[in-house]
This record gives sequence, structure tokens and C-alpha cells, in this order.
Amino acid sequence: MPHTPELLAIVTDAPIDEAAIRDAVEAPECGALVMFHGIVRDHDGGRGVTALDYRSHPEAERLLAECVAAEVARTGLRLAAAHRVGALRIGDAALVAAASAAHRAEAFAAIEQLVERIKREVPIWKRQHFEAGESEWVGL
Repeated sequence: MPHTPELLAIVTDAPIDEAAIRDAVEAPECGALVMFHGIVRDHDGGRGVTALDYRSHPEAERLLAECVAAEVARTGLRLAAAHRVGALRIGDAALVAAASAAHRAEAFAAIEQLVERIKREVPIWKRQHFEAGESEWVGL
């Protein structure tokens, strides 16, 4: 698990420790701390979703760490992220990311860029299970 005071990046099959993500970015010089919680919702494309399965490439955690490190280098801010894999239920956190900065605008912009980069570059795939019994992989 890569970790410095400014960097925490984890792929885990356990519930995400949201406090650890927050703690990784908190600092006395930071007046803004923004967290993103990607939560499993109960619908997609007009169909009822009952659960999700997330699967990852063996290099996913390393690539997640590279995304976080690249955004830390680009912004100079304190950033952290964790992505869950395995079977998730409605309401579970699938992705939690945090950014802290001196001011809120920087933190909001950084968290948006970090989450978009993670979604683009980290090989984690989800399979949605629907109410009617069918399932499908998303983003393959």
C-alpha cells in the first residue's frame, strides 16, 4: 500500500476506511477538505440494480497509486483514494477519494480531476446485477 503524508492509494476487498482517507490528507495549513464517495446506487439506465461486483487487474493498486501521485505532482495538494473490489451492495462505497488545500476551489477541482483520472486509467471493472435477474459488465 503506497503511503506518504500526501499519498494514500488502496484497492481493497474490505469496506473502505473513510477516516483513513480523510486523515491522509488533513493538515493544519489546509482550510478545505473535499471528499468524494462513489456509492452503489439502485438503478442504471432505467433498470433496477440489486448489486455490483468489481474486479481488478493485478496492477490496479499500483496504477491507482500512480494516478494519485501524478495528481499530487500536478497540483501540489494532499490527495488520497481507495477503490473497493468484490461483491458490493446498494449503499456501499465503491470509491472514496479526498483532497485538501488551502482553499475550497483548489480542493474541489483536484478531487474532480483525480476521480476522472482514476475512472479512465485504473483497470477496475464492474458487473451490474439487475432486478430481472440478468447482469452485464460495464466499461469493458
